[in-house]
Amino acid sequence: MSLTPGVFALTDLITAQLEELKKEVLTCRNCSLREGCQQVVFGEGYPGLLVIGEGPGADEDRLGRPFVGKAGQLLDKILAAGGFDRNKNAYIANVVKCRPPGNRVPTPAESLACLPHLHAQMRILQPKIVLLLGATALRSVLQSTEGITKARGKWQEREGVFYLPTYHPAALLRDPRRKIDVWADIQVLVKKYRELVDPAHYSPYC
Repeated sequence: MSLTPGVFALTDLITAQLEELKKEVLTCRNCSLREGCQQVVFGEGYPGLLVIGEGPGADEDRLGRPFVGKAGQLLDKILAAGGFDRNKNAYIANVVKCRPPGNRVPTPAESLACLPHLHAQMRILQPKIVLLLGATALRSVLQSTEGITKARGKWQEREGVFYLPTYHPAALLRDPRRKIDVWADIQVLVKKYRELVDPAHYSPYC
């Protein structure tokens, strides 16, 4: 498969696999979250960098797309600073696919019930690098007991996949002082991405 440097186009096979998985996820009733949300937010994007957040909010639930509210708009700017774009080389997903009531944190049981869907997405996308946004993603994906403040910016490798925890964009909206830490993490991310995925990866700032 020939790929333009920095642009990881979805192959027909990957597209078909994700669509088949999406049909399965849309019918999921493994927990009670589906009963209280408008729709399932499966995920979107292209192979390259995998970004995992916590769960859909009100805007995401309404539109059926991940990270489209204020936190999502900030995430897009953060990713763009590192040369990543959900329309070219980043896939955006969440630990849970349905909005928890009142945007509360998903319970451990809810996260566990939805994790097989995330793991299936990862098997299809086969990312080499995963950016974990916030404590829920860190705890659920890596089964970590560390807090996000202590874990952020430090690579954790599992079966050949490199995970980098950082703050969730919603945390930056509450405390803009944390943006400097996230920018440091993005610079670390870009360096590793060039080492493992695309040596020619372009970032406008690092």
